[in-house]
Amino acid sequence: MSTSAHSPAEPAAPATVTDRLVEANGRYASEFKDPGMDAKPVLQVAVVACMDARLDLHKALGLALGDCHTIRNAGGVVTDDVIRSLAISQRALGTRSIVLIHHTGCGMESITEDFRQELEHEVGQRPSWAVEAYTDADQDVRQSMQRARTSPFLKHTDDVRGFVFDVTTGKLREVLPAA
Repeated sequence: MSTSAHSPAEPAAPATVTDRLVEANGRYASEFKDPGMDAKPVLQVAVVACMDARLDLHKALGLALGDCHTIRNAGGVVTDDVIRSLAISQRALGTRSIVLIHHTGCGMESITEDFRQELEHEVGQRPSWAVEAYTDADQDVRQSMQRARTSPFLKHTDDVRGFVFDVTTGKLREVLPAA
């Protein structure tokens, strides 16, 4: 009886994070069942929130697959691109409510608009976009609510509400619009 000098081949560890995610998707897809729904959110709501990895919006808001549109960016700020997504969400896909969520301890509170100049010096071109940094989450939520409520591109602006999510307690705190 001969024995091999080599041990059985073990699967190689993923080379990159992206490889790991693609592997995870393969496992997910192997058990995936088409939920049979379309792109229109069941609850007719769009949630705009920060991209911070500590915010699990579906769990925090008790949402299931298909309940809402989720639009995320640095700070959860209502920018022109967010207005674009909200306009499509409302006009083509039937959403009527908008929920805006900023959070405590946001990285947008620790950078400034100087970030654009730093990028310009580094790469030789100034970004066309604003950083949208802020120091007061409540005030920035108010500004984002105002931008959504006054946009001529949004049909439904009567149910726009804003919140700050506390990353240490998991609780939402509503921010009232400016009087």
